[in-house]
Amino acid sequence: MYKLMYDYHTHTTFSHGKGSIEDNVKVALEQGLEAIAITDHGPGHLTYGLKREDIPTMRKEIDILSEKYKDIKIYLGVEANIIDNGNYLDVFPHEFEKFDFILAGYHFGIKNCYTASNFAFHYGIGRTMRRREAIILRNTQMILSAIEKNPIKVLTHPADKAPIDIQRVARACADKGVLLEISSRHKHMTAEEISIASKENVSFIINSDAHRPEKVGDFQLALDRAFEAGISADRIVNIKKI
Repeated sequence: MYKLMYDYHTHTTFSHGKGSIEDNVKVALEQGLEAIAITDHGPGHLTYGLKREDIPTMRKEIDILSEKYKDIKIYLGVEANIIDNGNYLDVFPHEFEKFDFILAGYHFGIKNCYTASNFAFHYGIGRTMRRREAIILRNTQMILSAIEKNPIKVLTHPADKAPIDIQRVARACADKGVLLEISSRHKHMTAEEISIASKENVSFIINSDAHRPEKVGDFQLALDRAFEAGISADRIVNIKKI
């Protein structure tokens, strides 16, 4: 039997989660977690990105809750959106110091990240082998650029919504010390994708990507997928055997 030690990917009402920061912390404590990160969506999302002016409020709330709940470490992170210009994230380098660490993932609903073509391909519109190869190449390069230019801690739900060359991305993550997320919320990475990524010297992390407090700490389905892929537990940084 295995235990999740910390959950570094959770959302709140500061983006489009359904609970408060404290709601997530309470569930994390109930689940016996040692740490939790609040990682709302980056500000570039057109419908549910966090507001930049709310970041100091989030930090102050986490400081207060850290005094109230001393048995758990509470981090302020952000799930930055990967885009194809600038520093390839919708969080700028001068803003990094506002967060304890940066997660990054691809989402629809962002400018400058090929939302229309990836959305169409995702839902089976105009799928051809030639188009697939072109989209994979473009998406992969965008993600590799984000990894190269930014101190990303976790790459969230790789290949979800945007097909990529998993092995190239895993190699880049290994080189930069970026953790690959095995998501409890999304089907990607699939067991096949995890198996491909595991050929590189990369480490993995399981996160809930909780959008509701009761989902904080969910990990079993992701762990099952990891074991189906044939990776050993010691390659997943936040689980331990009990």
